[in-house]
Amino acid sequence: MKKIIFLAFMFSPALAFADGFSNFGEVVNYILGFINLLLPLFGGLALLVFILGLVKFISKSGDSGSHKDGKDLMVYGLLALFIMISFLGIITIGEKDLGFTPSNGLPIIKR
Repeated sequence: MKKIIFLAFMFSPALAFADGFSNFGEVVNYILGFINLLLPLFGGLALLVFILGLVKFISKSGDSGSHKDGKDLMVYGLLALFIMISFLGIITIGEKDLGFTPSNGLPIIKR
């Protein structure tokens, strides 16, 4: 909880236009750029959870407890992949239809 509060205070000046943003579009572009950096990481992690669940499901098919654990991991992995793909669609709508253009990586804040 303390880390979340620390991060909120750390990013609050940037989000309040006090650290080099001149309009709302730049803030949205900054946030979209940050999200675009994290999406492949979380997508890969979700795929890894799915594959781990699949291996557990197949290898421990005789044991009902491990079989259920593997099945649960596969469901969680698929759910996470669905959420990532949906989020990517929402980001794409924001980029193309609303006219936002996130930078590749995080932009350097000018002072």
